[in-house]
Parts: sequence; structure tokens; C-alpha cells
Amino acid sequence: MTTCAIEPGGTAAPAGPAPRPEGPEEPAGPRDPAGPEGRPEGRSDGSAPDAAGAGESPAPETGAVAAEGSRTAPGPPAVDGDAEAEADGQAGPEGEGGPVAPGAGIEGAAVPAAVPAPPPLPPVPAPGPEFTGFALAADGSYAARLAGEGEARYPERWTLDGPEPYAVPLPMEQPEEADSELLALADGRVLIHRRVAGRHLFALLYPSGAAGGPRTGELALGGIEAAGLSRVRLLPPAPDGRSSYALAVGRDSTEIWCLTGEAAADGPRRLTAVPGDCAGGIWLDRAGRTLALDRTDRQGDGRTRTVAVDLAGEAETAPLLQIGEDSEDRLLLADPDSGLLLIRSDAPGEPRLGWGVLGSPRPVRFPECLRPVGADAVPFAVQPGQVLMPEGCAVAMRLGDGGVGLWRPVDKHLFRLGAPAGWLGGTGLWTREGVLRLPYALPGAACGVVRLTVPQVPPEVRVAAVAAATRPVPLQQAPLAGR
Repeated sequence: MTTCAIEPGGTAAPAGPAPRPEGPEEPAGPRDPAGPEGRPEGRSDGSAPDAAGAGESPAPETGAVAAEGSRTAPGPPAVDGDAEAEADGQAGPEGEGGPVAPGAGIEGAAVPAAVPAPPPLPPVPAPGPEFTGFALAADGSYAARLAGEGEARYPERWTLDGPEPYAVPLPMEQPEEADSELLALADGRVLIHRRVAGRHLFALLYPSGAAGGPRTGELALGGIEAAGLSRVRLLPPAPDGRSSYALAVGRDSTEIWCLTGEAAADGPRRLTAVPGDCAGGIWLDRAGRTLALDRTDRQGDGRTRTVAVDLAGEAETAPLLQIGEDSEDRLLLADPDSGLLLIRSDAPGEPRLGWGVLGSPRPVRFPECLRPVGADAVPFAVQPGQVLMPEGCAVAMRLGDGGVGLWRPVDKHLFRLGAPAGWLGGTGLWTREGVLRLPYALPGAACGVVRLTVPQVPPEVRVAAVAAATRPVPLQQAPLAGR
């Protein structure tokens, strides 16, 4: 079992609103291979699957903001990490004795430089109708969501790898249920999960490009019997962009099913069962071999800890996170390129966000700047391509108040930004160059992307010591030179 130490020093450490852009008319969607059509009847209502701050002053919004849009048309390695020496908890909280002001006569005192306030952003329209189920493909080329309202919902595919985003509706003869799940694949097809008459059914949707007009093709994949299962949900897209998986939670164990890809050539295939109730689902490598799950042991102590499952071998399961003897430890996000891990744990005495590096001997760190948001912030995107540089990876998170938080380990500062109007589902994608792309939908711009960058941390200035003033000497007592 991998364990993490508690590092001394006071902190427990485990071992802009979106503009309304204009754009050209929607281009035709890519033509995908056609397949068998049809969908089962008699879909029944099912409960929706389970879903996966004060403290710091808001930072100046100095990051660049832009928008683009268009009309609708083999065993796990050890977990520990901190590649930099951070003095979390070694000093008292700011306010004990009062912060040092500039010119206070203390040599070496560091104070942030004044940063001019950015110009106000233009107002934006109110958010549009409710949208649910926005899911990005592994490479960010496509996305899928349920559009519409109430009982008139339909799948919609977004294309994001072109000069500007555009959307292609994928309606069927019947509207979709609100609890239907979608997953975009890198080839442009959309996987849909429906609950129909006691079964969980899966199918691939694609625009067929028929001569008679836009038409949605459907390739039925098969299903999983719902008997004995409390819930079934799709996992995040596999790194290869083609394979997809689902978790089926039963009474005493959780089954992992492969739905598409080489392992599911003949339909959905059960790969393994993990004891306990599993949630989450984070890929730890680019090959899609190791999957991390947050497992709750209902038959044991009832605590939740992260385990790793080797899907390419014998589907063996091994512990990945155990920070404290009685702690709840969950893996929230991982970057296979740098090894950066984002963790939530109550090992420091309260739920805190921490970070580490996969396979590093260093302990997990719990930055003080993330303490105010540690209980409810949800990281959703990490900057890729930062090989061997986890400290420089930019992380985006959805804050408890609905805003966006931007953070890098090297900065030791959390930037808080307002969420763009119409932001979809708290999702987004980083580019290798450090640009965060957030999808949004508004009545006048039903398919758009806002681009953000991490602002610069205000530089520190050093306050020189002030020399003590010399007592004036009366003229009568002044020494007379030359006598």
C-alpha cells in the first residue's frame, strides 16, 4: 500500500464575461461512415446518475480574455510530490502582528507592487436556457451536450478544432431523457447512454449527410442489464480518443465495462469488478492502461481512497492514495505528461486541495492559497505538454461560488475570475501554450468559446531599511575643527 507522510511545519502534507461574437454560417459537419439505424422504444424515466470561498482577496484580472464563436448551425507508482520548497504553515497567518507596510523601516520586508485595475468589461446578456451533459473528446477536437429544454432535448455535437467552433444537432425521432449521458469521440461520433426498459443501452450517433437533408445515423452497440445495479455512468474519454468505458455500481462491487474500441469489437464487454463502491475515474497515462478510481469500502471502515486498475493486464487493482490512517483521499485530476496530481484530502484536519507528482518520493503539498476553496473547488482542466515540469502546469477549477479559479504550483497564488455568461457545465480545455478554452452558449451565440490565460503574479518589492535620524547638536556644543 502506498502511504504518504505528514510533513512538519504546521500544514499536514501527505506522504469576464463572454462577448457575443459573430461568425459565418455553420459549415456542414464531417461525413462519418453510416451504420445501422433505429433505436429501441419504451424508454422509461430513470433517476439521474450521481455526479462525480472566502479567504483570499480576488486577484487583478490581468489575464488576456478573448472569445470566439458562431451561429448554431504496471502497478501504480508511489504518489507523493512537491518539486519546490513551500513554506506552508511555517509562519503564522497574515494578520498576527499586522502586515508590514512600505517604509516601515524593516529591511527585507516584501510587499506586492501596485497593479493597475483593468478596464471594465462590457455587459453580457443573461444566460440562455438550461444545458446539461457537456463532454469534451480526449484531444479537444469535438464535444457533445444535451441541448434543449424540458422534454425537448436532443444531442448536439460541437466541432472545436477548426478556425471557429460550430454545432451540429443530432436529433432522433424521440427526444432524449434528461438523464441521458453523452461522450464525444475523437473521430466525430457521439456515444450516448440511455436507460430503456430495465437496461442501460449504448449507441453511436453521427451526422449521416443524407441527400434528403441533415439526418442522424445511429449504430446500436448493445447494453447492460440494470438488475442489481444502483447506477451506471460513463467514464471520461480514454486518452486514445476511440475507446470508451462505463462504471456499473452494484451492491458489493463496481464493474468496469468497455463500450467501444478494440476490447469491445463485439459489443460492450465486462473487464473486471472492483470491490466496493467506486466513483471518479482519472486516466494516469497516455496509453489508457491505468485508471484511477475513488473506492469506498462499504464492508470495511467506509472510507474513500483512490485505487489504480491496470486495464491492459490482468485488471489488477492496487492502492494509490492513503495519506493518513483515517483520512479520506480522492484523486481529482491528473496530467500524464508532467505527472501532476490534484488531490482532496482531510488528512490536514479539514478538506484541503493538495498536489503531488506521480512516482515522486516527495510528500504531497497542501498550498495555503488553496485553503479557502479546498472544500468545494473542483479542478476540471490541467495544461498538457509540460513534461517533467509539474510546477509550471496551469490548473483551472470551478469554485464554490460558480467562478473560475486559475492556479499554478510555482505561483503560490489563486486567481479568481468571474465565470463567463452561459458557461457550460464547469468544463474547459487547456492548450499546450497555456490558453484555457471555456465553452459557452447564449441565445445570440449558441456555440462559442472564451479564451483565458493565467495572469501574472504581482512582483515583490523590497523595502530598504530606513537609517535612524541623527540628533541635532546645538551650535555651542559643536566641535571646532582647526583650533
